[in-house]
Amino acid sequence: MAYVINEKCIDELDGSCVDACPVDCIYEGLTKRYINPAECVDCGACLPQCPVDAIVGTEDQTTVWRADNAAFFTEVLPGRAKPLGEPGGAYATGTIGVDTPLTTGWPRAEEH
Repeated sequence: MAYVINEKCIDELDGSCVDACPVDCIYEGLTKRYINPAECVDCGACLPQCPVDAIVGTEDQTTVWRADNAAFFTEVLPGRAKPLGEPGGAYATGTIGVDTPLTTGWPRAEEH
């Protein structure tokens, strides 16, 4: 099972994880990054690079964030006419510019 990026990444977008990923499977939404589960090879190179510990392995994944990451690639999202699918690497796609409904609706730190 692929790694997952959780709510700690919202409004972070540091990018160190992207630079460390050997298969270019970490995509940038509007306020959060997402790991394409079909492209991730479970190498773990991204884990120590995340400054907020937002990337989690199988044992630490919650169903909601696993589903959220998958939805980014498989569902039609607001502002996007078709699912992203498997574009074969994040570098060529650049910033996608949309987030999943869960990410969009998640409480931000300044709202607490």
